[in-house]
Amino acid sequence: MSTTRSVTEHVAAVLARVAPLPAEQVGLDLLAAEPPGRALAADVHAVALVPPFDAAAMDGYAVRLADLPADGSPATLPVVGDLRPGSPPDRCERETRPRHAGREGHSPAHNEAGGAVRIMTGAPVPAWADAVVPVERTSTGRFVAGGPTPEREVTLARQDRAHVRHRGEDVRPGDLLGRAGDVVTPALVAVAASGGLAALPMRRRPRVAVLSTGSELVTAGAVAGAGHIPDSNSLLLAALARAAGADVVRLGAVPDDPDALRAALDSVASGAGADLVVTTGGVSAGASDVVRAVVDGDDARLSDVEVAAVALRPGRPQALARWRGVPWLALPGNPVSAFVSFALFVRPAVAVLAGREPARAVRRAAAEAWPSPPGRTHVVPVRTLPSGAVVRATPPGAGSGPGSGHGAAGHATSALLGADGLALVAPDVDKVEVGDEVDVLPLDLPFGAGA
Repeated sequence: MSTTRSVTEHVAAVLARVAPLPAEQVGLDLLAAEPPGRALAADVHAVALVPPFDAAAMDGYAVRLADLPADGSPATLPVVGDLRPGSPPDRCERETRPRHAGREGHSPAHNEAGGAVRIMTGAPVPAWADAVVPVERTSTGRFVAGGPTPEREVTLARQDRAHVRHRGEDVRPGDLLGRAGDVVTPALVAVAASGGLAALPMRRRPRVAVLSTGSELVTAGAVAGAGHIPDSNSLLLAALARAAGADVVRLGAVPDDPDALRAALDSVASGAGADLVVTTGGVSAGASDVVRAVVDGDDARLSDVEVAAVALRPGRPQALARWRGVPWLALPGNPVSAFVSFALFVRPAVAVLAGREPARAVRRAAAEAWPSPPGRTHVVPVRTLPSGAVVRATPPGAGSGPGSGHGAAGHATSALLGADGLALVAPDVDKVEVGDEVDVLPLDLPFGAGA
């Protein structure tokens, strides 16, 4: 017997079956090379200063501001050294210190007025210097890559900016770099490396097994005989799961045979080590609905069965279960229903397994009016205009033949091609008017990230 429930209630039932996967330390070198989508399992803090020393922010000359007139008029200083990235800070200090700093080791070019050090971006700034004058603002004009250091003196003037990145001005030990649940981005990998870390605590990528049911299904690209159609649903589920940040095991189509379905479930729940199983088709009340035949049966491998009639259009028939302890979400077989069901129920489950927050709907104004059958949450593929308002997404051939246009968009898979969101129209609404605000679940958010 089916349980009648709202979309919100079914989401809660789905999420009650999943929990974040175990954490592991993953090296930054591996994270930089693997597919995106993994989330931090714990807060991450820096352990080092960024930058670790005062560094030049421009190619130019390191100087002491006291040696330059305060009114900005030019001064000529001897060039007393040449510093490149990678130069040890202590050697920089020892080999470039002018006489006015009060230490030995100065070159013959030093004088009481101080000096200027030729310095490249990223090189340590000597402790006696407090500014870098960009080479473009000096008498030198530009440096020649790989060239010698011909200038013995340089004319320059005080600048508005010091062009020095001071030690620890970006990141200091203990600074929070990322919170548990944050998706690891290239920026986080880079900042973590700069902040002294070699690895991050990560959730394992969920392993999602997908298959479709139906004896009428044939492999995509094969010659389909009478009564047969290509298996697009297992491809759809695999692509959606991958886009949600999961590793995917795709079995393809399984015929309407309960024993064949049980064997397929065994192969992914045990052999493939799936964290979640997702199927399409066979979940309604027809004579060929193989999922219902299995979940209604008595099998020791089956547990926690829930068959639900969700107040949703499209996507009313849904089923939940565990097969050998692995959560199993059974979606309807209509491709648009499967797409909608994945966005509403599967994507949040993948996000939770990965340790991320599920996606949230955002409010958008409707730029056109459309009817909405009351009584169930009506899901409409929509396209966002530059203004931020939404219109219904339509099939590419809308308006070119019988059954075309907006009326066909609700069941036409091709309408999804132009959609970047799903409008969720409340059950008590019978028409969306221009300017009405509707909840829209974005489809282009990576890995189910919250809006």
